[in-house]
Amino acid sequence: QVQVEESGGGLVQAGGSLRLSCVVSGRTLSNYAMGWFRQAPGQEREFVAGIGWSAGREIYGDSVKGRFTISRDNAKNTVYLQMNSLKPEDTAVYYCATQRLPYRIVTMAQNDYAYWGQGTQVTVSS
Repeated sequence: QVQVEESGGGLVQAGGSLRLSCVVSGRTLSNYAMGWFRQAPGQEREFVAGIGWSAGREIYGDSVKGRFTISRDNAKNTVYLQMNSLKPEDTAVYYCATQRLPYRIVTMAQNDYAYWGQGTQVTVSS
């Protein structure tokens, strides 16, 4: 059974930084692309960042480019999201997800992701 668990959220002032972690169990993380998504109150869930199963492929949503960095440590079955220069509009519940199929190119499409965590709250105060 695949389980995904996020951590690292919290309250931070605008301009600050946070690092989110996502631990995956029940599958070999190195074979799967991973993604981070977020959902603010009253809004649709949106893509934030994704990382390919092999090294060197990262994609980002337009609103976080240049501020957020996704990375992975396959030995720890963990994916990270480093968030810098945070803005109040980054306030949301952040979700981590693993793609449905192995060895696929990383995408922004939520339907390509099969296993989701419960989310971690990030709140950025102005």
